[in-house]
Amino acid sequence: MRLHRNLCFAVIDGLTLIFNEGHYADKVIQQLLKRDKRWGSRDRGFVAETTYDIVRWKRLYAEIAEVKEPFDRDNLWRLFAVWATLKGIKLPDWKYFENTPTRKIKGRFDELTKVRKLRESIPDWIDEVGLAELGEAKWTKEIAMQNEQAEVILRTNTLKTTKEDLQNILFDEGIETEAIKGYDSALKLKERANVFVTDAFKNGLFEVQDASSQLVAEFLDVKPGMKVVDTCAGAGGKTLHIASLMENKGQIIAMDIYESKLKKLKIRARRNGVHNIDMKVIESTKPIKKLYDKADRVLIDAPCSGLGVLRRNPDAKWKLEPEFLDRIRVTQQEVLQQYSRMVKPQGKLVYATCSVLPSENQNQVKAFLKSEGGANFTLVKDKKILAHENGYDGFYMALMERKA
Repeated sequence: MRLHRNLCFAVIDGLTLIFNEGHYADKVIQQLLKRDKRWGSRDRGFVAETTYDIVRWKRLYAEIAEVKEPFDRDNLWRLFAVWATLKGIKLPDWKYFENTPTRKIKGRFDELTKVRKLRESIPDWIDEVGLAELGEAKWTKEIAMQNEQAEVILRTNTLKTTKEDLQNILFDEGIETEAIKGYDSALKLKERANVFVTDAFKNGLFEVQDASSQLVAEFLDVKPGMKVVDTCAGAGGKTLHIASLMENKGQIIAMDIYESKLKKLKIRARRNGVHNIDMKVIESTKPIKKLYDKADRVLIDAPCSGLGVLRRNPDAKWKLEPEFLDRIRVTQQEVLQQYSRMVKPQGKLVYATCSVLPSENQNQVKAFLKSEGGANFTLVKDKKILAHENGYDGFYMALMERKA
């Protein structure tokens, strides 16, 4: 592989924004990819994947390069040189790579990767939490899997097409997919591609959604004609899935504290041909209280640490802080207590997170069921998904039923 100066500069500029200015990696990469209209798919792929790679392995590469944050541009070129050397890419004779000790880089890599927190490039505290909650064997496998690049998974919009038809339509557009056993609407891309430029996407035939995330709406056990509340809807990936399972019949109330996210859901719903969603911004407890005892189904896709989806958001491990984890556990219990009151007698509730930590998952459900607010609920079933066991994102979901 030959390195091209303009692509490498884009990567360095992106890393400056992510590491030194706290920008989110996905947003930075979106901006970078608009930089030069002449870039082909291979160029764009190089910029996106190299940036993500260096973000993912920041701690390991910094230890190898013997540089510390905040990184100046010379430091970032050193990280880049480590990345290239470990990938077996020949460094061009640019000034940035003068005196790069390639043999020493490989030697330090072999030495440092004997220690898990360095090998998997994570902060000490995340390693300690994972170890305490999952145990040595599981945590070691899980955090290794969280450093693998996530595959691109699509969810068929069954309001407009079938999985088989979508597969054929995408094939005609040059995109090969395969079905995944046990996931009704999922298709996996055989090779990475920009699916958002396809006619199939523009016509609302699919959404990009990880396989584990696709299990949540199905867990909710919705039927056409029901009244369903999605309490933390965000941009609405799961809301749209619920709508397709309800065949556009009945009512879905999508709630979120951020109006900007619900605006994105509105656009996506239009593209998906979904017209049974009402959107409500949670600005006070009023809209919540109005729905007490009214819903057949309630989904709480709770805010969480996101430690099950580090493959997609590798910069999250550098942004997360121990205090956030303490705060979010309090929030999780609060939303469980508050939003569960919308479930009517004999209605059902799903609590879900994209975390692998029991303290955010089954422990929260146990605490809720023991509380006064949860006393009239019973646990029907729960599902713990670890990325290293199923190959997709780490998730948790619990289905509870309110007593008659």
